Amino acid sequence: MKNILHIISSPRGAGSYSIKLGKAVVDKLLQKYPDASVKEYNLVDQKFPHLEEAHINSFFTPAEKRTPENIEAIQHSDEAIAMIEEADIIVLGAPMYNFTIHSSLKAWLDHVVRAGKTFYYDEKGVHGLLGPKKIYLAVSSGNIYSEGPAATMDHVVPYLKDTLGFIGLKDITVFRIEGTSLPGQQESAVTKGIESISLN
Repeated sequence: MKNILHIISSPRGAGSYSIKLGKAVVDKLLQKYPDASVKEYNLVDQKFPHLEEAHINSFFTPAEKRTPENIEAIQHSDEAIAMIEEADIIVLGAPMYNFTIHSSLKAWLDHVVRAGKTFYYDEKGVHGLLGPKKIYLAVSSGNIYSEGPAATMDHVVPYLKDTLGFIGLKDITVFRIEGTSLPGQQESAVTKGIESISLN
């Protein structure tokens, strides 16, 4: 049985294109794996914490020396990493805000990318510890960034591919709903994005 994790990072609720696209990907996955389980985790609703000194201190304190304060501070990171470890497939919703990801998703990644836990270095370089898993990015944007003159301004997909790849999550497929702010293209953008979903 496949375990599917759907991460939501949009604050727009029912009006979110990335949520709509992510749910469409999950629906396709359930058609392919009808006995799969789905866990949905909304970073905005959960108010996932931004990285602070207490969190960083806890990361670099050996487990046997952690104080109750360290243990409390590290809880969000441990739980986020555990959810990834339990999942076979991750659907990651990523709306574009000011050319990059929403701050809730950045906060989540800051707790997930953790030395000694999700990656390590040796004389051969960096080694990610969380693969192999299948990742589907559900990306939404008001303009078109997959190609054309605005493509160089997309700091969502390149950043996520680099960051997830760093911790071993390299099998990534990207789906987009884009151009939703362009006159006359909203409806077709949604249709095109959902119709582009092809699982591999």
